[in-house]
Amino acid sequence: MKPKFQYVPADAVAHLRASDPELAALIDRVGPFTLELHQARTLFESLMRSIIYQQLHGKAASTILGRVLTVLKPHGGAKPEALAKVSDEALRAAGLSRAKLLAIRDLAAKCLAGVVPTLREAHQMADDELVARLTEVRGIGPWSVHMLLIFRLGRPDVMPTGDFAVRLAFKQLYKKRRDPKPEAILKHTRHWQPYRSVASWYLWRSLDTVN
Repeated sequence: MKPKFQYVPADAVAHLRASDPELAALIDRVGPFTLELHQARTLFESLMRSIIYQQLHGKAASTILGRVLTVLKPHGGAKPEALAKVSDEALRAAGLSRAKLLAIRDLAAKCLAGVVPTLREAHQMADDELVARLTEVRGIGPWSVHMLLIFRLGRPDVMPTGDFAVRLAFKQLYKKRRDPKPEAILKHTRHWQPYRSVASWYLWRSLDTVN
């Protein structure tokens, strides 16, 4: 089933336009909101992808992810039970570093133990609760959970101040001389609520848009 936003994008964009003239100008420059949610079937699959992509360029990470999925396929695919049937050597040969191998093993264990909720359960949990639960997994920090909330679960009001690109775009948009601190960004963006996820997407896209 195709994942759905937990908000109406058109309402979010209208709210942001009305709440902030600088952001409204940015929205005009970037254009329509075209975010498409990731279609991973489980949180295990989403978080495994996040771990593999950490500190790698997209093409290299995509290649490694494809190899890992190929290794898992004969055992049931991207599931924690399948990971238990695959050797460390096979996963290392697919391109996983030792640190990422340990992180994915821990992810699988915490999925099976119930620390990581099912996708159905996650949809019923608050953002802060998910951050607290998922950051118990080795290699998963608040940034990774924020990306999951925005790009997989379609949550409306995530402000990922730990993201370098968001901070850079905010600095450029408001012509700040110094790098803004997370607290300052959170204070400034209160009037974007409850649609800071959409605003964050526009900040990311602004870095790819020619003025």
